[in-house]
Amino acid sequence: LNTFVIFLSRLIASVAAQSRSSDEESSSNSGIYFLVSMVLEVVFGFLASMIAMWFSRYREFHADAGSAHLVGKQKMIAALRRLQAIHEPEELTGQLAAFAINGKRSGLASLFMSHPPLEKRIEALQNLK
Repeated sequence: LNTFVIFLSRLIASVAAQSRSSDEESSSNSGIYFLVSMVLEVVFGFLASMIAMWFSRYREFHADAGSAHLVGKQKMIAALRRLQAIHEPEELTGQLAAFAINGKRSGLASLFMSHPPLEKRIEALQNLK
């Protein structure tokens, strides 16, 4: 993904710099190239991270399904519930809750999670046929 990020950002930056190359200085074109390239690398980098994390979550669901077929669906659900009891903290109050230090993510931050929440993994296993 990083190769595509760099390749696409430099290709688009090159096109943007060439579009202004009529009678202007080459230093202006290289500045445009650098600026467009950097901005696009950041934007495409975020998009690539979301794709990589989506694929990681997808693999985790399939790993759970494979494990359920090997050891049994109920045993896998019980194992995930045990993990949930051990690793997920109770509801926090005070400063910790204000800073959202509870390991739960929602909205845009959930797109950058490498593993789905245990609740969703358990739900997916319960719906497994």
